[in-house]
Amino acid sequence: MSFKPDNFTVWFELPVTDIDKAIAFYSNVFQTEMNRVDDMGPNPIAFFPTADDKGVGGHLYPGKPAADGNGPTIHLACPDTLEATAERFKEAGGAVLSDPVTIPAGRFIYAVDPDGNSIGLFAA
Repeated sequence: MSFKPDNFTVWFELPVTDIDKAIAFYSNVFQTEMNRVDDMGPNPIAFFPTADDKGVGGHLYPGKPAADGNGPTIHLACPDTLEATAERFKEAGGAVLSDPVTIPAGRFIYAVDPDGNSIGLFAA
């Protein structure tokens, strides 16, 4: 038996210490509009938007991030060049940890957001 779905990842949840600051950070860095939703459960959340609600998505939620980038790495698509996104990431308070890494699908940079979450900035 061999399970091979179109997307093995179906959803991600990214814990942040201050949801409103995180919404501003990710909206700025990824040139998108994330909106706080207060009626979907016990905590407010903010969705990472996807085209026509297709594809793998996720959300921010109030929580305790893993210390010093030691949690799983979430790779997020850059809205423009890898370099421009990395620059916005740094200017907004995140830290870039690596030079660009080239793989067959594109290029990525390892980074840590202001809460210490491990983030991959990916450009095809």
